[in-house]
Amino acid sequence: MRRWRKQGFAPEEAAAWRAAGVTVPAQARLWSTAAATPGTIITWQRAGMTPQDAVRWHELGVAPHDAARRHLAGERPRRVPWLARRLAAPEPAAPAAELVEVLRRLLRAGVPADVARAYADAGWDGAEAEEWARHRVDQGDARVFRALGFTAAEAAGVRRPAVEIMTSWWGAVPLPEVAAWCAAGLSPGEAARQRASGVTAEQAAVLRALSAFGPDHRTPQ
Repeated sequence: MRRWRKQGFAPEEAAAWRAAGVTVPAQARLWSTAAATPGTIITWQRAGMTPQDAVRWHELGVAPHDAARRHLAGERPRRVPWLARRLAAPEPAAPAAELVEVLRRLLRAGVPADVARAYADAGWDGAEAEEWARHRVDQGDARVFRALGFTAAEAAGVRRPAVEIMTSWWGAVPLPEVAAWCAAGLSPGEAARQRASGVTAEQAAVLRALSAFGPDHRTPQ
């Protein structure tokens, strides 16, 4: 408790951080510096972020959910020094041939220019990006949804950030099964209970296919 007080935490604050799994006062102080609280820290932790990562994202002005999503997509917080920016070679006047090809494909598919550009700038292959971009799924979210097994149409129907979905389903079912259970129309708690009663991921996939016909078809036999 003396160590917690030295870091400026009252007893009730220390208890809250310890309940959230942070047992080192100095780490709790770092999380606080990143504007994390014992109630919101789970978003950062489940994205595999350290307190130091959170502080760097916060210094760049990135919101927690957006930082977690970008971290999951493999991006790391990086500030380019002013002098380095000034001394850097100017960007070429025209984009690379690969970028042009991705943009051309997406624009021909009816994707808005701003969405197409985001996918192209992020290094997506045109064929892989087309379905996700046509459904207007944010390219960072698309990487996470794809890793969870969602189709582009299912991800667009969720209407929630990918990291929020991953956080809410964490621990309910194995991550590779999240898409099947979620698309079947079940909540994380319902899916966990069904799975505990013996319903398999394959049966969840059947529920997923039947979900288009309405809720009456979703009860597993």
